[in-house]
Amino acid sequence: MKVTKDLVAASATPIVLGILAEGESYGYAILKRIGELSGGQLDWTEGLLYPLLHRLERLGHVESNWQSTPGERRRKYYRITDSGLAELAEQRRQWDTVVEALRRVWPGPGDLRAFTAIPLGGEA
Repeated sequence: MKVTKDLVAASATPIVLGILAEGESYGYAILKRIGELSGGQLDWTEGLLYPLLHRLERLGHVESNWQSTPGERRRKYYRITDSGLAELAEQRRQWDTVVEALRRVWPGPGDLRAFTAIPLGGEA
């Protein structure tokens, strides 16, 4: 299954802020965590992640700093700010509204009548 670009774009900010709410992290580790959280269904690229991180930083939702670990290359670590936590809470409220609306419009388990096509020319 491939998740559409529209859905990926809509969910990108709350996913990244949620990951950073778990603790500071760097790009590759964020990408890896997204893959873990989605069971491999979301396969983001650096070209999606880094512009988002830079935008979140400009908005004041994320801060970054460079860190060096002996024997490893220098990495830019990102952490969520108080403003980012407030934005995450607002994103959560909005997503809760969307998810609840989807639950109400989609049939429950085993009730596929709403998704069963009626044949042309007549009855189901």
